[in-house]
Amino acid sequence: MTVKRFIAALFAMTVGVPGAYLFGPAQPSPAQTPAGQDAWLADPARLPDLSAAPAERVAAFFAGLPDGRADELARAHPGVVGNLDGAPIELRYEANQRQSPRWAGRQILALDPRGDGRIAEVLGDLHSATRVTVLVPGVDDTLGNFDTGHGEVRRRSPSLQGRRLYEQMRADRPGAHVAVVVWLGYDSPEGVRREAFREERATAGARALDRFVDALAVGRPELAITVVGHSYGSTVVGVAAHGLNDQVTDIVALGSPGMGADSAADLRTSARVWAGTAPGDWTRRLPGVRLFGAGHGRLPIDPAFGAMPLPCGNVDGHDGYFEPGSAALRAMASIGSAPAGDPR
Repeated sequence: MTVKRFIAALFAMTVGVPGAYLFGPAQPSPAQTPAGQDAWLADPARLPDLSAAPAERVAAFFAGLPDGRADELARAHPGVVGNLDGAPIELRYEANQRQSPRWAGRQILALDPRGDGRIAEVLGDLHSATRVTVLVPGVDDTLGNFDTGHGEVRRRSPSLQGRRLYEQMRADRPGAHVAVVVWLGYDSPEGVRREAFREERATAGARALDRFVDALAVGRPELAITVVGHSYGSTVVGVAAHGLNDQVTDIVALGSPGMGADSAADLRTSARVWAGTAPGDWTRRLPGVRLFGAGHGRLPIDPAFGAMPLPCGNVDGHDGYFEPGSAALRAMASIGSAPAGDPR
């Protein structure tokens, strides 16, 4: 038996995914240019193409506009302004609420209804926060089930998970200036199938995540950022790790199928790396390999990976990390709200 066939058989035995379905040509990831980009570029005012510009350049563009002009742009091009990393936070909130009244009253920092949709919601005050945690959800999470959870399982809801983390942080340190951003800014795989065992989606998501985190840090040298990835979200975070802003102090992998690396050192980050998986989480059965474009490398809970352990002993299955009373929830809250320099 060839190595390729052996790995295919191993995947089939562990999670029931046919090996032949895993291998083959990579599928291109969807473009992530802002909705309304064509109208923005066609504007008679000759607006600059900021879709791929560094966050600092975007921030400088808006800072240089005359009074009232930024609001005009948000009204004329809400899909662009609402998703421009580096644009003023309140302006993005305003633009995204204009895109859809469904989100009225909520702090939506990114919103794109195309395809499965993309969204980023802020819990807390980003302006006053000195610690921000960015939560990256995983497989099957979409704009449509952001509040309900995929399969209508409420505890899978990314918005609920983010709110529980924020509330735990506030409960543990009532005086701390903290915020949580639930970032579903990438096209997550549909089910535990081919795309979930490959990294094309993670690679596209990583580019967007690096840019998003850079925008959080613009003009905020005192800000400390924690990035948490759940399930395939941890793969996105792992692929993004080497490009994440230096103000990221901690990276947390929950129920991870792998981070696209075989060790914490291979992530090439100065951030501390934490990993935890529930006793009954199905990701424990994954083979921890990365060959021929399939698999995400050694599981980060493997001691050989070199991550610091996150307590998950009382977590129920793959979706229980954010349940009230969860040891993982308490640990994440402690990491995300700790004062700068606290060794935890």
